[in-house]
Amino acid sequence: MLYQFWPLAASAAFAGVTSANPTQFLHFIENIDVGGLKHRDTSETPEAFSPPSYPSPWMNPHAIGWESAYAQAKAFVAQMTLMEKVNLTTGVGWQGEQCVGQVGAVPRLGLTSMCMQDSPVGVRLTDFASVFPSGQTAAATFDRRLLYLRGYAMGQEHRGKGVTVQLGPVAGPLGRAPEGGRNWEGFAPDPVLTGVGIAETIKGIQDAGVVACAKHFIGNEQEHFRQPGDVQGYGYIEAVSSNIDDKTMHELYLWPFADAVRAGVGSVMCSYNQVNNSYACQNSKMLNNLLKGELGFQGFVMSDWQAQHSGVSSALAGLDMSMPGDTVFNSGISYWGANLTLSVINGTLPEWRIDDMAMRIMAAFFKVGNKIGSQVPINFDSWTLDTYGPVHYAAGAGQQQINQHVDVRGNHAKLIREVAAKGTVLLKNTNGALPLKNPKSLVVIGEDAGANPDGANGCGDRGCDKGTLGMAWGSGTANFPYLITPDAALQLKAAQDGSAYQSVLANNRLDAVSSLVSQDSVTAIVFVNADSGEGYINVDGNEGDRTNLTLWYDGDALIKKVSSLCPNTIVVIHSTGPVLVDEWYANPNVTAILWAGVPGQESGNAIVDVLYGAVNPAARTPFTWGQDRESYGTDVMYEPNGRYPQQEFAEGVFIDYRHFDKMNVDPIYEFGYGLSYSTFSYSNLRVVKAYPRPYKPTQGYTDKAPTIGAANVSTNLKDYLFPSASFSNIWQYIYPYLSTASSGKAASGDGHYGLPSHSYLPPHATDGAAQPYLAAADRVAPGGNAALYDVLYTVTADITNTGSVVGDEVPQLYVSLGGPDDPPVVLRGFDRLHGLAPGQRTTFRATLTRRDLSNWDTASQNWVISDHPKTVFVGSSSRKLHLQAALA
Repeated sequence: MLYQFWPLAASAAFAGVTSANPTQFLHFIENIDVGGLKHRDTSETPEAFSPPSYPSPWMNPHAIGWESAYAQAKAFVAQMTLMEKVNLTTGVGWQGEQCVGQVGAVPRLGLTSMCMQDSPVGVRLTDFASVFPSGQTAAATFDRRLLYLRGYAMGQEHRGKGVTVQLGPVAGPLGRAPEGGRNWEGFAPDPVLTGVGIAETIKGIQDAGVVACAKHFIGNEQEHFRQPGDVQGYGYIEAVSSNIDDKTMHELYLWPFADAVRAGVGSVMCSYNQVNNSYACQNSKMLNNLLKGELGFQGFVMSDWQAQHSGVSSALAGLDMSMPGDTVFNSGISYWGANLTLSVINGTLPEWRIDDMAMRIMAAFFKVGNKIGSQVPINFDSWTLDTYGPVHYAAGAGQQQINQHVDVRGNHAKLIREVAAKGTVLLKNTNGALPLKNPKSLVVIGEDAGANPDGANGCGDRGCDKGTLGMAWGSGTANFPYLITPDAALQLKAAQDGSAYQSVLANNRLDAVSSLVSQDSVTAIVFVNADSGEGYINVDGNEGDRTNLTLWYDGDALIKKVSSLCPNTIVVIHSTGPVLVDEWYANPNVTAILWAGVPGQESGNAIVDVLYGAVNPAARTPFTWGQDRESYGTDVMYEPNGRYPQQEFAEGVFIDYRHFDKMNVDPIYEFGYGLSYSTFSYSNLRVVKAYPRPYKPTQGYTDKAPTIGAANVSTNLKDYLFPSASFSNIWQYIYPYLSTASSGKAASGDGHYGLPSHSYLPPHATDGAAQPYLAAADRVAPGGNAALYDVLYTVTADITNTGSVVGDEVPQLYVSLGGPDDPPVVLRGFDRLHGLAPGQRTTFRATLTRRDLSNWDTASQNWVISDHPKTVFVGSSSRKLHLQAALA
């Protein structure tokens, strides 16, 4: 089998100016890979292959929603010099300035440095900012309004801190394996729910004036072996390869990213892992073909931090911004920087490509309403909370005020509390256990109810599991401004109601617990959790990914002990995904079970709202709760299966509920399940067919690649040297300048390393001619062929509150596509109907688009509607489908 591999352009050699050791640049030659495999012993070569796709598509000036941004970007980029463009695309290096990632400024034109900052739950590594509920918890609300408002509030806070790009939201991981460490940062293992979640969040963030960054693209489904490195017992191994077939890629993992592009997302972060044995950040099939070609993405692709493994290679494969800029943290060496400058001068990288990289970054900047000269100044520092310190932290240089301690929280606590409460899923409620009504004696048990004895932020990046789980760990975190624990909130409520209250905030004090819960008239609430996070932190043997699906710190034993003594035991679970409840959930003494997710700073207040009925629960579980670990059919690879770890996504589209349905395995709680303090009936299903335009594959050609500001590119190497001998060179800072003209000339010569000039470039890699549109793409509409989003059917049903209290209901629309290789049902729509009074009836309405009813055809490379009979279902979960009708 032919594998694509080619050496880094000769411009990589000796041109880097931030290292005093030129031999370091051999590293660039040894770590080359563009959209395919590195050169290796063929006996070790895996079979999965990512085909090459070149050239990298350039921006479309007519793309809907990007027209004004394109025009502004073109006017700005036309004034830029080559080195200014390189400065814009290359990070300044880890800890080079105040944000976790920054690119160089363009001071001559008034553009200050762009700040890239985590995270998906709040502004990371600063103070006086909020901690929001996780994406997974927000998804459980099944509420588009709350998803948007959460994104808007986070965007406001990032903008208030001077952040240009918020590094979120997350659709990768999607949640292939329930043990996946970062599943909590995303939304759900269903592509439609995640697609809605990511789109609404993006709209909110960008309406607040901050560029959203959809991540991690793509197949980033586990923390183990996500990056190359030494593994004990295996030596040096490459990053895991997520081997995903074309059909699965389109129908599952790419689906929510299409929604992100359609929502106008300004940036996409490529992931650490390989996809079909090509690193994601230089995978031309993923970036050039799928993202920029088929989906028509107009923004910029940035690398995850140290996910770039080559220089010109990655640029030609579709990468637009290198983060954090250095090859290894604090090395001062960059694949880009001066190497990128020289690659344009010597013709290895065409001018149109560097122009397009700069255009995409600036267009995203302008699209969200930014203006040159009016950026909010960066007013915090990621590396210290001290008021004064070095602006260049790694170098210890530039002493000044670096933290202004700006309070950006506004009134967001109210929204955070609402999302956390409305994202709490009621899984079980018997004997009228909930809502609580002035219980005579309330006993709260478990470490998860209390505070971390080291303080809410006592563990860096929340890398521990002490006290209540308000946030999981990793780069997707933020500092708590405060954390309301369940113990504190419940004690206050009990005091207000006149209830007796006691708590035992430990899981191992069974004697103390037993004496309390065995008394008469006790309502016992047991708080338990299961944590996870990013792989650079190991918590109790969990290297990001969970090692199992059980509750932490003997939570199961605690529940069983309490419920053996107390006939009214309520269980509250904080977790980053499903846990196994098979040992105790059916116990009649366990009268209620709630999943409260990862709720953020208002944790205790939110759970009080639900327990006491101030919020009537209507949330739905965004994943399936299986009877055992094996029932999911997928798992994390915990041991590498060779020097080139291969993770076969052999299950195809059958993850989570799709797998349970296919295998006819009964879950304990199915996807989309959730109870209420009221009851609802479903009736009168109606399907109205629409007659839209026929679907036509896109034809024709793009414009040719524009070269913008060509007059600003000199071929005299001396024009690219450091400005003067007196230039203040910040240690480890990444610059676009060459160190010497002579080394640049040597790197530009024909036959360097025995290679004829440019003969190693993939076919069409530098072709700036007009290119044919992909059939599944669109000439002007981002997100794919616009006809995919034409409405084919409108589905309505009547929903009636048959209970005695006001409540919300979440009807869900599922479809059977009918084919032998299709899941029995797939989610295609939902809504949260608000405030239905007892006896009130309302209408649920949803639409089915052409995409909703299509499959990906690998032969035609397009979406097609099969001849198999289609059936629509409306119900309250994926297994409770009350109404159905055939689609004619």
